[in-house]
Amino acid sequence: MNSAPSRQQSLADIATFFRRVQWAALTIGVLWVVSLLAPILTPFVVAAMLGWLGDPLVDWLESRGYSRINGVILVFIGMILLLLAVLLVLIPLIVKQVMMLVESWPAYQAWFQGWFYEQLAPWIKARFDFDLVAWLDSDRLLRMLRDHWQRVGGVATSVLSFVSRSGMSIALWLTNLVLIPILAFFFLRDWDKFVERIAALVPRDHIATVTRLAKESDEVLGGFLRGQFLVMAALGLMYGLGLWLVGVKVGLLIGIIGGILSFVPYVGPASVVVMGSIAALVQGGGWPMLLGVGVVFTVAQMVESYLLTPKLVGERIGLHPMAVIFAVMAGGVLFGFLGMLLALPVAAVMNVMLHFAVERYRLSKTYVGEGPELVLSAEPGSKILMPDESSESSRA
Repeated sequence: MNSAPSRQQSLADIATFFRRVQWAALTIGVLWVVSLLAPILTPFVVAAMLGWLGDPLVDWLESRGYSRINGVILVFIGMILLLLAVLLVLIPLIVKQVMMLVESWPAYQAWFQGWFYEQLAPWIKARFDFDLVAWLDSDRLLRMLRDHWQRVGGVATSVLSFVSRSGMSIALWLTNLVLIPILAFFFLRDWDKFVERIAALVPRDHIATVTRLAKESDEVLGGFLRGQFLVMAALGLMYGLGLWLVGVKVGLLIGIIGGILSFVPYVGPASVVVMGSIAALVQGGGWPMLLGVGVVFTVAQMVESYLLTPKLVGERIGLHPMAVIFAVMAGGVLFGFLGMLLALPVAAVMNVMLHFAVERYRLSKTYVGEGPELVLSAEPGSKILMPDESSESSRA
């Protein structure tokens, strides 16, 4: 008698399975196309992020009585002026610091050679009984090249091919830089229309859930990106000024690099410590300058940990530092620069989805079960009451 319902259930399960296979195949196909088009998609992604960040300002101007196009023009001009101001301040500073680094390069080279031959190579020789200097001898390297000249020729061909491809990559990058402001303008102008068209495609039975997840993702991403940009700028300023004050000649350049790299946990601070310490040793500052580098690092980290991040970023992204590092590395390996650009936003959205999935799981029969629930007394040390016992005690 139950054969017909069970057959229907089996057919429904098979249909569900095939739908999931179709969605999985579609997802894999989309990721494959994205990996192929990553260089072309990069300016669109950057422009979309700028449009998304600027849309609240345009909406605010609309609420003040401005038309959409006038609000877009004002926000767009503001973005350009801000970018120009940053470039006018940073580019001369970076050029000056790079020229200073080039002038000091012989000193860095001499320091590295002295450290290599006087400290590293003897330590390896004593520790592992391996003569690193003899292994890197020029005559030995020439013999290796002669013995493996065919492979060297293949490597040279690969290098020349890479150089030729690099020329095309540079041309593509220049094209992308020109496209980004143009695309950002259109994203700003039509952002609300894009959102409406995407919302119109969502099944009506799921519109409330999708709206909730989109709102939470928007809050997480907006708060994190805006806060993280401010934290990066503040850290770069603190690192640069601090190292400059303790006497590191290229301290401003090191600070800028450390601030940019600080979006990856521990990478920015580690780069500041390593580069600042090497610069201090090359300059001959000795222990006082090394101590100054340590003080700058410690103060910047305390300000970042106890003031900047809690106030500007908080727990908006909710990702463990290891998850952030993995997301950035995985995005770079899979999709190159585009993957690194999208790593944290995608990880933040996936985190929102994961919290939603856990919430649904805790409300499901798989987690709750169908048996009677245990009633726990609020007082510590009291015994566990079964449902029958709790009902009897309540009647008493």
